[in-house]
Amino acid sequence: MGNVSNLLFRNLEARRLVKLEPRPVQVRIDNNLMVTVIKAAGPDSCQIEFNYTATYGSLGFIKIEGEFVYAGPHAAQAAKEWETKRQMPGEVASEIHTNIMHACIPEAVTLARTIQLPPPIPLPQVRFDKPPQGGAPAPTGAHSHPEFG
Repeated sequence: MGNVSNLLFRNLEARRLVKLEPRPVQVRIDNNLMVTVIKAAGPDSCQIEFNYTATYGSLGFIKIEGEFVYAGPHAAQAAKEWETKRQMPGEVASEIHTNIMHACIPEAVTLARTIQLPPPIPLPQVRFDKPPQGGAPAPTGAHSHPEFG
């Protein structure tokens, strides 16, 4: 397991390409994440640069460019494989992409709200089923939490 530090967003761009519709429009949102550079930064660390894009069809887009330092036992191997094959070892790739998404998605949600686009991730739906005899309704749904029933 590695460690991420010195996260820096170098560029944030959010653009709405059409005016607001009087009624909500169904829109497909595509999220794309690309690691663009991995280079050694020390014996057990590497510098990683990335681009994240959320595309809202013809409605708009959000782009985030950034970088961070990844330190861990597989960092040197990741930098070496990137230099020769433009690939990362599987477990490192999974960890790095997860960390990038965890950093970018909250920022993209804020940018989307600012320009009145839907969030780039589906928000959980809460439904209340009919209450059992004499009880309060219990929330249900794909994202229900054990504390809530």
